[in-house]
Amino acid sequence: MTRREVLVPGQDGPAPRGPAHQDSAARHGAHRVEPGVPRAVDPSEGADDDAEYDADLRPRRLEEFVGQPDLVEHLGIVLQAARGRRQPVDHILFAGPPGLGKTSLAGIVAAEMGVGLRVTSGPVLARAGDLAALLTGLQEGDVLFIDEIHRLHRSVEEVLYPAMEDAKIDILIGKGPTARSIRLDLPHFTLVGATTRTGLVAGPLRDRFGFVGRLDLYEPEDLEAIVLRSARILGTEVEHEGARRIATRARGTPRVANRLLRRVRDFAEVRGDGTVTAQTAEEGLTLFGIDGLGLDKVDRAILGALCDLFGGRPVGLTTLAQCVGEEPDTIEDAYEPYLLQQGLIQRTPRGRVPTARAWAHLGAAPPEAALF
Repeated sequence: MTRREVLVPGQDGPAPRGPAHQDSAARHGAHRVEPGVPRAVDPSEGADDDAEYDADLRPRRLEEFVGQPDLVEHLGIVLQAARGRRQPVDHILFAGPPGLGKTSLAGIVAAEMGVGLRVTSGPVLARAGDLAALLTGLQEGDVLFIDEIHRLHRSVEEVLYPAMEDAKIDILIGKGPTARSIRLDLPHFTLVGATTRTGLVAGPLRDRFGFVGRLDLYEPEDLEAIVLRSARILGTEVEHEGARRIATRARGTPRVANRLLRRVRDFAEVRGDGTVTAQTAEEGLTLFGIDGLGLDKVDRAILGALCDLFGGRPVGLTTLAQCVGEEPDTIEDAYEPYLLQQGLIQRTPRGRVPTARAWAHLGAAPPEAALF
């Protein structure tokens, strides 16, 4: 992607940018824009900035991976044993909420084994032929990473079973009475799957993975270390207390921590001297609508609907979604888990109800009827 350098009228060179922007511009090149000269602007240009930084922030080796100590130890043993035998590592399944590092771990597996990495996702593989094309293009020992593997079509899963067990694939040629099946040999490879819903992975598929790793939400101390590491990569000066403020509001998720770091960095560069202090982090997070528990605007809208609109009475999911202007699936998958983990709402047979902590967070007292 091409990054633009914008000239400010009256200056001889481009406007000053942060170190991370300068490094990125050096890597990708830059187009000089003369003041007052109209030009066509691609609205998609610049849309992949966060994706580019996410790739830069991913750990490359197992020793760089922060948090998940048990999983890292177990995975290290599996990888070291496979290298010692000079064999591909067993198929691996990573499970856990979004943003905890499943994709990063897939890249680490390939890097530790010194092999290539092919990346795809379950919804993309709509037909068995799509998977067959990927498998036949692999080299010996390569890692095939399938994100959202629980969304694989059943016909694609059937093709995957012999490939995982025997490194073979069955291909049907022709149609009708003249159709015949041939079996092709595949190079031995490692399948790394990632899922946010382990229960939706078919049993026969789940049983074929030699190692299943569960990723849990991160502790604030680990998130603080991740924020400090990401800040060094981005060329942003962050004090420990500032990193701690970001970590405590990151919802236990590294992806959220990195996103908040970028927004606080922007605030520090525009409203401050570029250094992320405790006060700068506090002001920046408040400006972007992130409160002390890491709740955003939609989270607070959910609590407000439960407490203010319905007075603590049970509310159905569809009604709640309509009140906050979101889809029911979005409420259930993206927002409700964290509210449940924080003890702010409860799910009852009659609907969602707020807890005493939710009332306290909103600074209101629950009505007596809500206590019983």
